[in-house]
Amino acid sequence: MNVTLKPFDFNQAVARAGLTPQGLPLPKGGGEVEGAGFQQALTQALKAVSSAQNQSSAMQREVALDNPTVSIEETMVAMQKSQIGFQATLTVRNRMVQAYSDIMGMQV
Repeated sequence: MNVTLKPFDFNQAVARAGLTPQGLPLPKGGGEVEGAGFQQALTQALKAVSSAQNQSSAMQREVALDNPTVSIEETMVAMQKSQIGFQATLTVRNRMVQAYSDIMGMQV
């Protein structure tokens, strides 16, 4: 097995840490990738689930008011979509809490 080490690049390391070679924070807009990141992905997913639930509630209300433009079938499909999205969100939350508990329970 051939194991070779790459030389350490200080400038690349500080750039990954979000710093200039002088140790100052990088200016905003430079070095950041838009739309990439766990927090942004989670926020977008939560907004999508919330939107689906709001749409489902609105459709239920319209069906209850006998609005002829909203069908019961579309309403039921929207309700199922919002329920599945909520269950998936709940599962992700539970797994994140479990992972956090596992990490906090580790001995250092």
